[in-house]
Amino acid sequence: MFDFLLGDQLAWNIPLFMLLLLIALLYIWLVKNYLHKTIVHRKTFSIFLGLGLLYLAIGSPLTKISELSFSLHMLQMSILYFIIPPLIIYGMPAFKALNRWLLPPQIALVSFAILLFLYHIPIVINLLSAYSAIHNGYVTLLFILSLHLWWPLVAPNPKHRIQGTEKKKYCKYNSLYIMPACLLLIVSAVIGEINNPFLTQITAHLCIPSETNSLQVLPPLFNTSYDQITAGILMIGIHKLSLKLTIHISNS
Repeated sequence: MFDFLLGDQLAWNIPLFMLLLLIALLYIWLVKNYLHKTIVHRKTFSIFLGLGLLYLAIGSPLTKISELSFSLHMLQMSILYFIIPPLIIYGMPAFKALNRWLLPPQIALVSFAILLFLYHIPIVINLLSAYSAIHNGYVTLLFILSLHLWWPLVAPNPKHRIQGTEKKKYCKYNSLYIMPACLLLIVSAVIGEINNPFLTQITAHLCIPSETNSLQVLPPLFNTSYDQITAGILMIGIHKLSLKLTIHISNS
């Protein structure tokens, strides 16, 4: 099915792979020569895992495959915004100068939540899908904001992490602010499905009679109310799991 719909679009992004490999090698050199620390420890594993997942999320065929359904799309976005940022941040060297460039936690969280919600409003996602440059910029901005919002929980320097009651409050707001974007898919599935513009573009080239809805010939997984409900629940679950794991890491 993937080959039928996507054809030769299932490619690996080699330039991105080379860039991430260069970052990994630079990290190794920095740790050995500047920080004078051993390479083998869990922080190094954390950042390497984060870089690997980043490539999987935006440089592998998963990028195109995720456009086939909302649930696959939400899985990709959850990995990109909820799993990768805390892994990369935790593995980073503790440079004091980095904190000067960070947004206040609440501003980063609110900005991310608003943009994530807007991303899944039909008119916005249709507009973004029509202009790849704008879409890529939007996704990049979301990723940058996600780094800012995870920083207070798992900053490389434990002294820069929020603690106690402030941490509990921040985690509570984190869950509440992300929830509307997830609920949007679930609610829309009940009152009427959101058309997947990325899937519509993919199926536009298929030899299907014009009077037939091209999406109707696809398996039930794609562009159905069940797909949208699964997508919303999946994103909520991965976000909750990531919060718990990040808090566990920050406390260890």
